[in-house]
Amino acid sequence: MTVAGAAEPSVGFVGLGPMGMPMAGSLADAGFDLTVWNRTAGKAHDLAHDIPTVRVAHCPADAAADIVIAMLHDLPQIRDVVHRPDGLLSGWAGRPADAPEPVLVVTSTVSPVEVREWAGELAEQGIRLVDAPVSGGPLGAQERRLSIMVGAADDDFATVEAVLSVMGKTVRHLGPVGSGELAKSCNQIIVGATLSGLSEALRLAQAGGLDLADVLDVLDGGLAGSEALRQKRRHWLSGDYSGGGSVDNQLKDLGFGLAAAQDLGVSLPVTEVTEQLYRQLSDRGDGDLDHSAVFRLP
Repeated sequence: MTVAGAAEPSVGFVGLGPMGMPMAGSLADAGFDLTVWNRTAGKAHDLAHDIPTVRVAHCPADAAADIVIAMLHDLPQIRDVVHRPDGLLSGWAGRPADAPEPVLVVTSTVSPVEVREWAGELAEQGIRLVDAPVSGGPLGAQERRLSIMVGAADDDFATVEAVLSVMGKTVRHLGPVGSGELAKSCNQIIVGATLSGLSEALRLAQAGGLDLADVLDVLDGGLAGSEALRQKRRHWLSGDYSGGGSVDNQLKDLGFGLAAAQDLGVSLPVTEVTEQLYRQLSDRGDGDLDHSAVFRLP
């Protein structure tokens, strides 16, 4: 951890999956004092090999920097990395008494309701939480053009803004903790409904004998064009649905949106139908496929 008053904070990064690896690489390339930890240590060593300034943590506690970014599957996994015996809390416990309170940045898509509750618990232990889920997929992470939706106290956003801006093209502070995850739920509702609608349209086009590449071209040139269409067209044209955001993650995220809607007293009928479609895919064993595989439903 950097000494209090240093110009730049030290940064820890936990979770080097398809999103986390390029995000951490962006921070290292930007010159941040970066320590990384991953359950599969080989990925961390691969990053350190490519960028020698990166330090590899042997356990989460070793990555307990001034700012720690977590890109893990869901809140239970992040909780574990924080609270386990060799977790972040044990690392933060050794920081100097005059050091600023550390900030945990949750970039995963998690429940807006649960992250607010956990933020209150961590605050009692001197840990500040920022929720900053991202959108743009692995390609957006590689090209450093993620959209980052932030929920945080004003001072905490000021602390992490420069770090987030390295990884994203659009960084917006939307309100207190939980606001970022609520916005991400809105994002995932749109993504799920868009992919479902595009898939239905393409099945109709295919049944009518139209060339799918031509159809995708004309859709992309008009009002139906979208980032989702551009990123996912290769899956629809090749029939290869490996890689990318998974069906199970899309299902999880739609569930968060529906739970938030129930908490706020909002009806989301289209989202309910979309959630049922992705549940069908997951139940039949297609949960690991890219979420554009909704095309495969009969």
